Amino acid sequence: MQHAIVQLLIYIKEIWRYRWHAAAASWALCLAGWGIVYILPNSYEATARVFVDTQTILRPLLTGLTVQLNLDQQIAMMTRTLISRPNIEKVIQMSGLESRIRTPEDKEALIDRLSRQLEVKSAGRDNLYSITYADRSPETAKKVVQSLVTIFVDSSLGNKRQDTEQARRFLDDQIRIYEQKLVQAENALKDFKQKNLGFTPGQGAGHDYYARVAEASALLAQARLELQEAENAREALRKQVTTTESEVQTEPETTANPELEARILALRKNLDNMRLNFTEQHPDIVGTRRVLAQLDEQRRQEIEVKKRTGATIRQAVPDKAIQLALGEAGANAASLKARVAEYERRNAVLRAAADKMPQIEAAFVQLNRDYDVNKQSYEKLLQRRDSAQMSSDVDTSTGAFDFRIIDPPRVPLIPNSPNRLHLITAVLLAGIGGGLALAFLLGQLKPTFADRKTLREVTGLPILGAISMTWTDQERRKRKKNFAALAASYIGLLIAYGSIAATLVVLSRQA
Repeated sequence: MQHAIVQLLIYIKEIWRYRWHAAAASWALCLAGWGIVYILPNSYEATARVFVDTQTILRPLLTGLTVQLNLDQQIAMMTRTLISRPNIEKVIQMSGLESRIRTPEDKEALIDRLSRQLEVKSAGRDNLYSITYADRSPETAKKVVQSLVTIFVDSSLGNKRQDTEQARRFLDDQIRIYEQKLVQAENALKDFKQKNLGFTPGQGAGHDYYARVAEASALLAQARLELQEAENAREALRKQVTTTESEVQTEPETTANPELEARILALRKNLDNMRLNFTEQHPDIVGTRRVLAQLDEQRRQEIEVKKRTGATIRQAVPDKAIQLALGEAGANAASLKARVAEYERRNAVLRAAADKMPQIEAAFVQLNRDYDVNKQSYEKLLQRRDSAQMSSDVDTSTGAFDFRIIDPPRVPLIPNSPNRLHLITAVLLAGIGGGLALAFLLGQLKPTFADRKTLREVTGLPILGAISMTWTDQERRKRKKNFAALAASYIGLLIAYGSIAATLVVLSRQA
């Protein structure tokens, strides 16, 4: 510690040796620095604050009906991309800075400077932003900030409309594509149903194929049971017929068996009744017509036989009521026989197609799945387009968010920079410090020995003696005058600093 103190005293003595150099350097540095501060150009900073309101009353009301965007994220992205080259070029045109451009290099330099100095930053709360720019001309700074605020508001609306139009065009293109796919799927499904008529699920009685097979089997069993019952009833009526037989010799008859005639008559009556309810292609009508054709052929053959032989026939004269009932029973049995034949044909056709039904069902399911997927996608695209249209209408009428200019662009009367009072103070401290540093440097370049101990340590030689300095009165007075002059020099420097500072304060108040 003692050594450090001794070393510090040595440094102070060295600086004191070159005190006038230090004072001169301090004055030179201060005067040069104050001159530079004085000629520094003024810079005026224009500021504007903009609030973006995204909490509109329509947003909760239209939830689920329109496209709900993340407006906060969209606004944050807008602020980050606001200071771009196209926008800077628009600012130059709108603020009249084109007059400063003489060459392409000047334009590039101006764009770079605006990109660095223009600032868009959050002002301390959600969706509140401040826009600042500094320039030598307060009017230019204000125009630049006003231009950027205008671009900020207009670009948001323009980007929103552009995004909406692009989304609408994309949805229209996709709707046309899926509409074509839907038509193709519908045509494929229609062709498949026509090609596999009667075998596709959902046709006929509304059941699938295996249910139809079971239904056909049940109908066949029921028809067979009814036929058996009708034949049993006919046989019972035949047994009840009481006749008296007589043999007569007749001429060849031109009529068939009365029982056959009754059956033909009943079947024709039944056929007329069925034609009132069904078409000619109905299975019952087809079967009845087939039986009638067989009975007509049988009657024709019997008549031919009677004409050729002219035989004596034994005629039965039965009871008329029983005869009529017997004819109706025969007709009913014939009709049921035709129905059984038709049901047997249907059952055979269905069972014959059982091998290809899994392939038909798989192909039908695939077609239905493709159709349903295309239909769902098509309907969703229609809903999205309606939502996009409604969102566009809402943005056009009310806007997704509202821009509020809290503080319009303004420029203070006092320039924001440079802060000359701080600068002249820094120059004063730097000047005094520079003078002391110069004195210290000169002392290190031309060192002296301040005591005997240092001289002995440096030279390594013994010190035989030392002669002390005795100051005369004249020398003492001279030293005092020198000290007073040095103090007056630094006091004068402080007075000069105070005068300049007072002048700056007065000028700022007058402004």
